[in-house]
Amino acid sequence: MKPEDNRFSRRVRRYGRVGANIGGVAARYASSRLVGATDRTANAVALARALGALKGPLMKVAQMLATVPDAVPAEYAVELARLQAAAPPMGWPFVRRRMAAELGPDWQSRFAEFGRDAAAAASLGQVHRARALDGAPMACKLQYPDMDSAVEADLNQLRIIFAIHRRMEPAIVTDEVAVEIGARLREELDYLREARHMALYRAILAGVADVRVPETRDALSTRRLLTMSWEEGRPLLDFRSAALEARNRIGRALFRAWWQPFAGVGVIHGDPHLGNYTIREEAGEVAGINLFDYGCIRIFPPRFVRGVVELYQGLRDGRDDQVVHAYETWGFTGLARPTIAALNIWAQFIYGPLLDDRVRSIADGVRPGEYGRREAFTVHRALRETGPVRVPREFVFMDRAAIGLGAVFLHLGAEMNFHALFEAAIEGFEEFAVGERQAHALAAAGIPPDHARRSQPAAPAPPAGGSVVAVLPAFVIIAGSSLL
Repeated sequence: MKPEDNRFSRRVRRYGRVGANIGGVAARYASSRLVGATDRTANAVALARALGALKGPLMKVAQMLATVPDAVPAEYAVELARLQAAAPPMGWPFVRRRMAAELGPDWQSRFAEFGRDAAAAASLGQVHRARALDGAPMACKLQYPDMDSAVEADLNQLRIIFAIHRRMEPAIVTDEVAVEIGARLREELDYLREARHMALYRAILAGVADVRVPETRDALSTRRLLTMSWEEGRPLLDFRSAALEARNRIGRALFRAWWQPFAGVGVIHGDPHLGNYTIREEAGEVAGINLFDYGCIRIFPPRFVRGVVELYQGLRDGRDDQVVHAYETWGFTGLARPTIAALNIWAQFIYGPLLDDRVRSIADGVRPGEYGRREAFTVHRALRETGPVRVPREFVFMDRAAIGLGAVFLHLGAEMNFHALFEAAIEGFEEFAVGERQAHALAAAGIPPDHARRSQPAAPAPPAGGSVVAVLPAFVIIAGSSLL
């Protein structure tokens, strides 16, 4: 068995580390409550350090919480957001051993320069600046050790968390959520797969001048090492106070980077948190965005894309039959009117900015901390009354991506006509054409059809007894829970 394989002994050690790290934070919080202390900043720093040291899926959950404005207290959001680009890195002895394991003992001779200190550290790996023998600046993403075991251990712990949540909130059943998160996280461990995803996005966005995708160096990449071009840029949050036109230029690039691949080829970037964007500048002006991290890419069947477009058109034109047909296209059956009405509450919220033909912000005057909470509560209450409904697994990361992108816009404060941008994105939409473009793009990127099928979930089997379960969007769970 290879040292990196998923091992029971390594999973047991992981359980111990998670318990010790998070338990220490919990003890600190409890003791501060006992003595009447309210230093949330210190507690937030301790939590961020604990999650950062753990790496893995639990850290990705923290990243998602930090992405949604006011989902957690401000002190926690600040510290958790730092995990996106500044998690505690591994030291040089670790890096030297890991690089030798991936490229051989003479690995340093294959670079003109290689930075000893990590330029960035995240949940599954850390990035080092390097220079190729031809002089090109490079970024080397090196996976942490034992991530296979850590992912499996953390997924088991997440299942326990979901089981507790299910007992507390019986209207929300998260079985499909756990399955989908597990599938995507396991894919993120394979950096060769990520390299193919990057090739796919470079092809899809080749004609979009204001979105840049790094280029990989295949000869310097392995399953646990991904070497790519270094793209200069500043953090997106640096531009929160920039002129409105600069923020709108960033917003248009963000919109195209997400919707063009989906509407045209049926592919989404499933992890649009703040740390996966930097802003390029030329002559002191915003030139566009750099888009990073292609581990979590979702490939959808063209019929799913058609359902998204049909639901938008049905809501836009007030055509209930088209709305119901869109739900049926996704696999819903036997929907009663009250259930459809409940689903439409969330659909109207998600599509709201796209349906409103005017210049506006995403929140349109609603405080970020209140954005979506009323709708989430209403949907939750309605499903309790009407009975739950099974939602396809595709929605787990579709909703996560949509909410994550909306949160980025909330931070950015761009003001645009989202309706006009979306109408342009879906102009002349044809399901057959999406299928043809998808097949061609996957083949060009070296992604075999069976790989694409594995990225798409099989139709869920009906649950025993004919009952159905509800999988609400990730934001509903976040908004309805008191996590910290």
